[in-house]
Amino acid sequence: MPMIRLTAPAGALTEAGRHRVQRELAAVLLHWEGAPDTAFFRAQAWSYLDELPADAQTTAEDAEPRFLVQVTVPEGALSERRKAGLVEDATKTVLAAAGLEQSDALRVWVLVQEQADGTWGAGGSVIRHANLVALTKGQRTDA
Repeated sequence: MPMIRLTAPAGALTEAGRHRVQRELAAVLLHWEGAPDTAFFRAQAWSYLDELPADAQTTAEDAEPRFLVQVTVPEGALSERRKAGLVEDATKTVLAAAGLEQSDALRVWVLVQEQADGTWGAGGSVIRHANLVALTKGQRTDA
């Protein structure tokens, strides 16, 4: 199942943005994966917010906050078009949560990490991409 992790300096998100960004990023990920909007799939889209101490991130140029979005999906789950849409929408979501403009988009980096088939596990079993595809179609799987 997909996972998304946002790393940001403490205080870089607005108060409202901090409260909504995780669910919004999870929804973006599910949309671009093509997963059905069901309670089951929403519960499997885990979203983490890692806040660093305010001075823990900098560049050689300035100390403006930067944001790292790490997305982990099964290998083959996202076409190039879907990856591009995911990166664009995740960037917009983080910018909105931080109260930033599109001109600040280079302060948001999105890394899409594809996990090789057979290297995912949940509920004590290895989960294969084919099982996940079948679940999206409402088919029974024998994980």
